[in-house]
Amino acid sequence: MIRFCELDDRNPALSLSPLVRGVEKTLGWMAEHGDIPLTPGKAFKRSFVHWAAAEFAWPGHTAEELFAICKVLNEGDFMPLQMLHGLMLAMRLGRHYKGEFRLTKAGRDLAERPGRIFSTMVPVFLFQLDHASLSARKEEAPPLVNWDVFLNVLNVETRNGASGDQLRRVFFGEPESSPAWQHDHAMRDLYISVLRPLCWAGLLQKTEVAGSFSYSDAIFSKTPLWQAALRLDTDGMVRFRSAPRDQA
Repeated sequence: MIRFCELDDRNPALSLSPLVRGVEKTLGWMAEHGDIPLTPGKAFKRSFVHWAAAEFAWPGHTAEELFAICKVLNEGDFMPLQMLHGLMLAMRLGRHYKGEFRLTKAGRDLAERPGRIFSTMVPVFLFQLDHASLSARKEEAPPLVNWDVFLNVLNVETRNGASGDQLRRVFFGEPESSPAWQHDHAMRDLYISVLRPLCWAGLLQKTEVAGSFSYSDAIFSKTPLWQAALRLDTDGMVRFRSAPRDQA
């Protein structure tokens, strides 16, 4: 089983996690303004969604990117916020009460504790959430994730950065030849169920190639948070392969 290291709240690597930052910002808003108002459908109201889009600065979902698509934002237009809302409810860190989102004691205990936010929420987010449900089409992806295997392989393959296409070939082999218009479902599932969640947790960083928005071309590399939070069976292999030839 994958276990995360305990992280001090002052560890600067925690700032690399969009999930931790989003929860911190949400708790900070609530400390100042009180409970978050809900729509009749029990989503966060637009005023909070607009604030969150600007403050979270979530990679791939910044306010500039979101407002380029929608003139006004509902919670469903800001997928990471919708995910955090649902995750906090599922983990009983917050609840709906009289038209507002209110923190529970467990949720309040996370305030100003980024290390605790990470250790409490990231394992549940990575290992228990149905990431396929967060796809744009709400498609069901096959249960492809053995996290022990994926994390140990990625630990080696992304030591100097690797493209999405390279990682697709490592895990699933060469794609079958098909018309250019057909999607590579294995690449899509790898991105939605593995690579994007790791980026949202702050363990991987995605760098897009100039002129391309394809996650096949994007480069995925480990962040300092990966090094701080994870101890894996392949750590020795990473050190060996990264050492200069005369030291290996």
